[in-house]
Amino acid sequence: MNWLTNFVRPKIQSIIGQKSETPDNLWHKCKGCGQLLYVNDFENNQNICPNCDHHDRIGPTERFKHLFNKGEYSLIELPKANDDPLKFKDQKKYTERLKTARGKSEYEDAIAVAYGKLGSINTVIAVQNFLFMGGSMGVGVGNGIISAAQHAIEKKSPLILFTAAGGARMQEGILSLMQMPRCTVAVKRLKEAGLPYIVVLTDPTTGGVTASYAMLGDIQIAEPNALICFAGPRVIKDTIREELPEGFQRSEYLLEHGMIDMIVNRAHMRDKLKQLLGLLMNQAA
Repeated sequence: MNWLTNFVRPKIQSIIGQKSETPDNLWHKCKGCGQLLYVNDFENNQNICPNCDHHDRIGPTERFKHLFNKGEYSLIELPKANDDPLKFKDQKKYTERLKTARGKSEYEDAIAVAYGKLGSINTVIAVQNFLFMGGSMGVGVGNGIISAAQHAIEKKSPLILFTAAGGARMQEGILSLMQMPRCTVAVKRLKEAGLPYIVVLTDPTTGGVTASYAMLGDIQIAEPNALICFAGPRVIKDTIREELPEGFQRSEYLLEHGMIDMIVNRAHMRDKLKQLLGLLMNQAA
């Protein structure tokens, strides 16, 4: 009997074959610098890398929790849109894509709206969710923004919108594009009521969203290094066949060229919004 082959080798193989009891989701790899971050610390820091300050994407629930006083708010029920008005099908049926997206999210569509106190001011906050079909703008998103504006008018409250979208939702065709004028009218009514409308542009905000309600704020804020554009840099580069400036269509470039008013780190967003709302609501009064 060979003790190396009959005892030691099977013992080593059994040890190697044992499954690790350590969960796979303890660590997050930063998309900016590649550093491994402990998930709990990363989430407690609002999905901001402490090493390179990269702002990773964040969902509506996390936004609401960090913005409203003590994380207390009430969700506003949004009108339900027709799930598949055009009976659209590409590689999958649109209804299947919606079902998959809803299974990964606690919301019915790519937007959530909440009402609560931000500082001393009752505020309506709407957040587009990029994790839901790329935050694409369909009838459901349009209904959400219109409901947010209507609720703000009823409550005589300001409206803050966090945008994150890949543009219009192709599965809804012309109905998706119609949300641009619908939301623009809703914003106009809000302004006619003398109420502030603040837009926070996050990564990415593109397409028809940028071409409509995302750029109509009384104050335009952006998170650091967010992509903000209509057509993306790759499309523009391929069209004009020229090299684009460094940082083209990023927050810092837009601030330098007067397209936005300020860039605010997510960690300081709540304090900045409190300050702005205090000034705007006092002026409105």
